[in-house]
Amino acid sequence: MMISLMQGVLGVASGTLVGFSLGLVGGGGSILAVPLMVYLVGVPNAHVAIGTSAVAVAANAAVNLAGHARRGTVKWPCALVFAAAGVAGAFLGSFFGKMIDGQKLLALFAVLMLVVGALMLRGRSGEGDHTVRLSRENMLALAGLGLATGTLSGFFGIGGGFLIVPALMLATGMPILHAVSSSLVAVTAFGLTTAGSYAFSGLVDWSLAGIFIAGGVFGGLLGGRLAARLAGKRGALNIVFAAVIFAVAIYMLVRNLAT
Repeated sequence: MMISLMQGVLGVASGTLVGFSLGLVGGGGSILAVPLMVYLVGVPNAHVAIGTSAVAVAANAAVNLAGHARRGTVKWPCALVFAAAGVAGAFLGSFFGKMIDGQKLLALFAVLMLVVGALMLRGRSGEGDHTVRLSRENMLALAGLGLATGTLSGFFGIGGGFLIVPALMLATGMPILHAVSSSLVAVTAFGLTTAGSYAFSGLVDWSLAGIFIAGGVFGGLLGGRLAARLAGKRGALNIVFAAVIFAVAIYMLVRNLAT
């Protein structure tokens, strides 16, 4: 679609919010990318919004992953097993997602947002095993949960950070610090898989994706710096962000019920 100046400005602002959240808490912003594209930027096709957001989320997650990797907080073996299983799920999910009516998909997306908001409100502690490694005991759990979260990620075109983080902690017992860092491996992989599937079907607006990525890189840098200062206050931030997700989800459901 042709992008107006106002849509470009709103696209940069939306991308900045997505990148900021990824840099600050390892997720959250990506689940807002689709509704931001549809209701704020004005992308008329829900499937194009999903495909385009997948490109932007994958790129922003990769940028943030590089920062976490430099700090040595990524549990690579666990993350790669989880991501590999999730890629298969993301491909399967994106295949079926394209077969569902766009408005129905947005309504289902809103329901998922409510679930994610509830997960965020559960809070995240810093407890866990900092020495966790890939083993026979946790490999099956990593693969199974990776497949499940990857399917949801592909179906809805989201990075899935707030689903991946608790899944990694459940499968391995790793602390939140390593789960947030390691989740970005899967977010990047899932996003690329979903984006590739939608791009093959011609459902990606590349100019808008570029605008979102530019805003996301800037937002990610801001989020990463603020994360270092507000490390002890992430629980409060989760509550605020969960409230935003609830509000957006309810708005989406109302809009769909009204049409």
